[in-house]
Amino acid sequence: MTLKECYAALNGDYEEAMGRLRSERLVQKFVLKFLDDGSFDLLCRSMEAGDQPEAFRAAHTIKGVCANMAFSALLESSSQLTELLRAGDMGDQAQELFQRVKADYAKTAQAIQAFREEAGG
Repeated sequence: MTLKECYAALNGDYEEAMGRLRSERLVQKFVLKFLDDGSFDLLCRSMEAGDQPEAFRAAHTIKGVCANMAFSALLESSSQLTELLRAGDMGDQAQELFQRVKADYAKTAQAIQAFREEAGG
């Protein structure tokens, strides 16, 4: 799997990431580091505990990373969740969006993991 194929698998925008970072080596470095970021785990724990400020912080961090890395699908769902949490909403709509973020994150992580395994890293 190439890095470009990884981006296709995670519904991202490879060209946008390359335009921003200007080096495939740099894009690859940050794509692989994504799996080590603890923001998703923090989001899950915070949503489960009903901790809106921490859930907002985690969702906002995920949104920022996805914007920088052009992970389009996860960017969209995490952005929507961020805005609900910013408004203090942890109700049904936020819970539904959280499920979408979890699905988008799983798809993203799976694509990156497959890329990592094929890249030998």
